[in-house]
Amino acid sequence: MKSLGARLALLLLTAIVLVVITSSFAASLVMRGPRPETTMEPLARQLSILAKLAGDDKAAAISAGVDIAAVPADGPSDERLSGFLMESLRRTGDPREATVSRQSTGVTTASLRLPDGNWMVMPMPELGPPPGGWKVLAGWLGLIITGSVLISIFAASKIMKPLRLLERASAEIGPDGTLPHVPETGPGEIRVTARALNKLSARVKAATESRMRLVAAAGHDLRTPMTRMRLRAEFIKDEEDRLKWLADLEELDTIADSAIGLVREEISTDGLQCVKLDTIVANIVAELTTMGMDIGTGELQPVTISAGPLAVTRALRNLLINAATHGESAIVTITRRGDKAVVRIVDTGPGIPEERLSQVFEPFFRIDIARQRSFPGAGLGMAIAKEIVSRFEGEIIVRNRQPKGLEQVVSFNSQVDKIAAG
Repeated sequence: MKSLGARLALLLLTAIVLVVITSSFAASLVMRGPRPETTMEPLARQLSILAKLAGDDKAAAISAGVDIAAVPADGPSDERLSGFLMESLRRTGDPREATVSRQSTGVTTASLRLPDGNWMVMPMPELGPPPGGWKVLAGWLGLIITGSVLISIFAASKIMKPLRLLERASAEIGPDGTLPHVPETGPGEIRVTARALNKLSARVKAATESRMRLVAAAGHDLRTPMTRMRLRAEFIKDEEDRLKWLADLEELDTIADSAIGLVREEISTDGLQCVKLDTIVANIVAELTTMGMDIGTGELQPVTISAGPLAVTRALRNLLINAATHGESAIVTITRRGDKAVVRIVDTGPGIPEERLSQVFEPFFRIDIARQRSFPGAGLGMAIAKEIVSRFEGEIIVRNRQPKGLEQVVSFNSQVDKIAAG
């Protein structure tokens, strides 16, 4: 019962049923027959007159429809009504033995003893509710509850429609933060919600494109002054000074290239292909090992995913370089967990402070600003990897190990169900 729609339907159903039960109970109190103690005395007067007539002239009483029998009427005796009847006869001045019995047919019969020892048997009017009244009430309530369930579900579905629209829209948000156009149809509230979502999506898309254009333009425009600075650095006579200038320019060039690369990954629309993840990881490890990085492989289970091969290679290379550079040494493994392909990269470095783990995918993130020149790169490798993995519906989790070290876990859908047509 965690669904808001189910809770709303249950609330409506409970409210309707409680109202109906309360009103039905009140109606039964108002419409039920009068109490026997208030109606028995007039009936006793009539029975007393007939009994006196039967005692004085039996033939006349029989011709008038009075039934004379040697014994009281069959059926179990109703002690309560019998007591009311005899008390009423006593108050009318005709005390005599009387009994009220209920026959199998449901008819209530009064039997009054006559002076000669016989019994006058007369049916009594039914003053209470009709027989089987509880069955009628149960059927009535069952009908009400069934109708209430249907009405509550229908009403809840109508009320929840705008929320379901929000749920579907949030589920379709793309890696760039935008969502497909939502049809602006239906009731007023739904149209307003759809219009707001479409406006929000348009603004997010415009802001994203503006940011990407700004970063790409800045990275591109840096190339010209950096080229001029590099040419001028070549004329510096002091060799040590010249090498420092060239190293700084190389770092600036790396930053510009990384920024442009991040923008390209955000707007990339590479087609999906069957990618052998174990082969890609093995090739990356072999490449980085020849570059002097301390990276090893553990179990590499054969796994095929649906992704862009160049983009996935770039993402995993960035993660492995990050582990080998900042984590001293690293081991990478590939396993299959259900329908997931899991790449696990474990290093032996100092790890990341827990309060800063949430910032690892931010551009230009550094644990220690004072040490940012100690390592090559622009600080965009993790951001680019995150962008690529998210684009292919994957997930990256970064967590510290005990007693030290960092663990990077990348998971992709291992079921290849989105192969590009060409």
